[in-house]
Amino acid sequence: MSTPFGKRGFFYEAWAGGGAEWERIQVTAEECPRIPREFLEEERATIGDRWFRQEYLCQFEDSVSGVFDRELVEQAITYDVEPLTYR
Repeated sequence: MSTPFGKRGFFYEAWAGGGAEWERIQVTAEECPRIPREFLEEERATIGDRWFRQEYLCQFEDSVSGVFDRELVEQAITYDVEPLTYR
């Protein structure tokens, strides 16, 4: 069990592409009756929306240091092009 820490690492790879052998269960903090709504509102105000979504809403967020979204980069990659050779 873990919270997402960006679109990288073992948990992201297992969640996004781990295949049928992985069972994915997502429970956000808002769905947990033991966590008061007031606490969540205070946390959102303290850590900001991005970190809140990641830590409490189970969302894999792009790295703040990246220039492009991960999905855009992945869409630009193709293995159908032959690499150039140097002569």
